[in-house]
Amino acid sequence: MSDRTAVGGRRAVVEALSSGRVTDLLVAPGVRETQGLRAVVDAAAAAGIDMTETDRAELDRLAPDHQGVVARLRDDPERPAELGERELGSYPFDDDALVVVLDGITDPQNFGAAARSAEAAGGSMLVTRVRRAADVSPVAIRASAGALLHLPHARVANIPRALDRLQGVGFTVVGLDGDASTTIFDDPCPDGRVALVVGSEGEGMSRLVRERCDVLVSLPMRGRVASLNASASLAAALYGYVLPSRRT
Repeated sequence: MSDRTAVGGRRAVVEALSSGRVTDLLVAPGVRETQGLRAVVDAAAAAGIDMTETDRAELDRLAPDHQGVVARLRDDPERPAELGERELGSYPFDDDALVVVLDGITDPQNFGAAARSAEAAGGSMLVTRVRRAADVSPVAIRASAGALLHLPHARVANIPRALDRLQGVGFTVVGLDGDASTTIFDDPCPDGRVALVVGSEGEGMSRLVRERCDVLVSLPMRGRVASLNASASLAAALYGYVLPSRRT
């Protein structure tokens, strides 16, 4: 079992237990008696997973900022850990599917937070780059509150080509661009399948990705701060633009 399959933090561990992929649950001495670990204890009991006391040095090695509890995971044979570009054209998307595309987010905390927002908003899939992008690490999983354990994830070598494949199966590609003249409040989100693209923390979307978008929208910035980070921008666009158009 590699250390990359270790997840720390109480909320992330609870989500890992609910995913059915936990093989070992490790806790620091005395932690199982604390009230803060009650949700983990209950989830472990429901999943039929025993808790094993392990010294904190080992927990520190397995997962940073573990809050006294670490879960080790197995691969899920029913659901590939990662999809590829080819699967985008054949994946069984719903007619109103929402795909979130991250173009070069490298910070694992920002990546995890973006995945959390995507999953909470009912996203069907997360698409990221293979290179120069954050990986599904223990830090990212914890920042996602376990969302990365549930959300289908495609890692692709070429984001523009991936967008072409999504457009080929009926997606409208919407890019979140700070320079767009149209804000999320000016026009409603397109109907049907939507792929929402968010660029990197510093540079935003690359030129080729921007050119592949069918629609470009911006967030109105009315304060002194010129921009939001990528995960905050994504959350604002999901809840202020995409979801309001899907009230049924």
